Amino acid sequence: QVQLVESGGGLVQAGGSLRLSCAASGRTFSSYGMGWFRQAPGKEREFVAAISWIGVDTYYADSVKGRFAISRDNAKNTLYLQMNSLKPEDTAVYYCAADERYYGGKPYEYDYWGQGTQVTVSA
Repeated sequence: QVQLVESGGGLVQAGGSLRLSCAASGRTFSSYGMGWFRQAPGKEREFVAAISWIGVDTYYADSVKGRFAISRDNAKNTLYLQMNSLKPEDTAVYYCAADERYYGGKPYEYDYWGQGTQVTVSA
């Protein structure tokens, strides 16, 4: 199993930047494909970005492409999401997720989830 803890959320003005981190503990971090998802109040959880086991392949939702960047440091057991040019519609709770066999945009494919970190973007 793997345990995931997100951090780095907060309040930022539109156009600003934040960097989210997801610290993993338990099994070898490089054994897991990783993803970021977000959920706004009253909305379903939606895919943001995903990254393969050693970080060669990345995949983004159209809504964040060109503004967000997913990366991982397997030596530090940490996943990152650099968020630039933030918009009020990016406001949500952001979750990281892990799975041994999958990385991509389908939340139901992930076995492990963190508790989430709040990102609020003011206009």
